[in-house]
Amino acid sequence: MNEFNEYVREVFSATGDIVIKSMMGGYLVYLNGKLIGDICGNELFLKRTPTSDRLLAGCELRYPYKGSKTLMYVFDRFEDTALVTELLDGMYTELPEKKPTKAR
Repeated sequence: MNEFNEYVREVFSATGDIVIKSMMGGYLVYLNGKLIGDICGNELFLKRTPTSDRLLAGCELRYPYKGSKTLMYVFDRFEDTALVTELLDGMYTELPEKKPTKAR
């Protein structure tokens, strides 16, 4: 895990349990078990929800990797802890619950 990932974990952990998992050359970011975004090449991308669209309206939409959905590129909003808390709390309530895995 690199320094940027640890920084994201530290900032976001005030809102809940943050898990960052390695996946296909990048990392998946989970908040309390829900996937909220990706880290690719030391850049943070968050899923689009009504809350993220409202609070991060100025963020650029990008594809973090080939074949991905468009995500919000987040680059400089980490210092505003009130914004981070409002953002993650809102996103968490708006994102669907994790689908149960099927038994094989």
